[in-house]
Amino acid sequence: MNTATAEHVEVRVDSARQIEERLNAAVKELQPLAASARHGILVTRLNPGHYTISLSEDVPFGLTRERTR
Repeated sequence: MNTATAEHVEVRVDSARQIEERLNAAVKELQPLAASARHGILVTRLNPGHYTISLSEDVPFGLTRERTR
C-alpha cells in the first residue's frame, strides 16, 4: 500500500519481495517534484515494512539517500 501527499509517499509492504519494487515506484513518483524544487529524495525506514519517501533539503539535488529511524 502506498499513500501520498505532494512531497511525501508512505510505503508499507508485507514481504521482502515487494520492498524494492514499491520503493523504486515511490522514488520515481517524486522525481519530477524533486527536480522542480531542486531537492534530493530521502528514503526513511521507520519499521520493518514501513517506509517514507520524501523531498529533502538535506539531500543534494539529484541524489537519493536512505536512513533508518
